[in-house]
Amino acid sequence: MRVVQAIGFGGPEVLVPAEVPDPVAGPGQVVVDVAVAGMTFVETQIRRGTDRWHERPQLPYVPGGLVAGLVSAVGAQVDPAWLGRRVIARTGETGGFAEQAVAMVGNLFPVPDSLGLPEAAALYTDGSTAMGLAEGAKIGPGDWVLVEAAAGGVGNLLVQLARAAGAHVVGAARGSRKLDVLRDLGVEAVVDYSEPGWTKRVLEVTGSAGPDVVFDGVGGQIGRAAFEVTARGGRFSIHGASSGEVTRIDPAEARRKGVEVIGIEQLSSFRPNVARWAERMMSQAAAGRVRPIIGQTFPLDSAADAHAAVENRTTVGKTLLLI
Repeated sequence: MRVVQAIGFGGPEVLVPAEVPDPVAGPGQVVVDVAVAGMTFVETQIRRGTDRWHERPQLPYVPGGLVAGLVSAVGAQVDPAWLGRRVIARTGETGGFAEQAVAMVGNLFPVPDSLGLPEAAALYTDGSTAMGLAEGAKIGPGDWVLVEAAAGGVGNLLVQLARAAGAHVVGAARGSRKLDVLRDLGVEAVVDYSEPGWTKRVLEVTGSAGPDVVFDGVGGQIGRAAFEVTARGGRFSIHGASSGEVTRIDPAEARRKGVEVIGIEQLSSFRPNVARWAERMMSQAAAGRVRPIIGQTFPLDSAADAHAAVENRTTVGKTLLLI
């Protein structure tokens, strides 16, 4: 079968097409005929060898931890009723950039008939993450919510969840294309954090009080600047570091400002709730209350181009491989 392998650690050019034997389902496993492979920004950093939160895969490796497709084979101790079902499958840290992927049966999620496989793939990980972050930050009606990287896979769903909760949303992103996406989502205001003084606009929009909730997926100087304008009594929720640096807030400083900091470690507690949150997000999508934004798709053999686009911040919404 066709796969894309990382043959070294480095730029997108280390991703090359290859042929490998078809996989076989072992006990407790299934084989999924992959129609869609998801990807994340973190996976680009794993490929570069710069990610500090995951163990380096052994080379060569097939990237991709999430796929959507049809179950084509089941191993021993697996209910044959799974055969032919449309599923999301978590493959672990690797194995998704392939025509077929192996997953443990416990890592399968049935896709509702009302959703396409690309939409389900866009909602499963990013949607459950957004739902968990929104619950943790306790968004209330009338709150002002600042979402960084708001046109990204998680960010656009946070925007939609905040608006559904009755909050006023300031969407922060980089570049006119992404700001236009946010306007289409109905945010109250947009800010471009590549421009100097962007936080002054945030304060202006929020009546000088600052946002009640900040979702920090960027970190670095942007995350720090967002913390500085968070309203007293607000919540500062950290979930990413696309800048390469997690926002570090001194607890004493947070207490002085009266801000509750919800650290990036919150993500480690999300796993038991992923399926529940994903089901809720897919139900909301089926009802038309949220819609995943799939900004760009690539064929399997163009996985290097897909990684480059994600890494260069030229994408909007979710980026997927269609196989």
